[in-house]
Amino acid sequence: MQDQEQTDKNLYVESEEDEYLTRCVVDTSKRTFNLYSNLGTEKVVDCENMNEFMNVLSFVRSMLDETDELVYADPL
Repeated sequence: MQDQEQTDKNLYVESEEDEYLTRCVVDTSKRTFNLYSNLGTEKVVDCENMNEFMNVLSFVRSMLDETDELVYADPL
């Protein structure tokens, strides 16, 4: 339990100048994650297979507040 608390503590923003994740858009049909930061940086995580996609999705769900930061793209 103490290790988890230490890990969580390390994820908090220390100053307003730090870059942090503000939004993650999950596209299930493309198996991608579009990550957006407070500084305007955009990164795309492209998963090669379903297992990798599910592992990343599980991690993202455990780290983000699902209300605003985690959203899903509309299916085609």
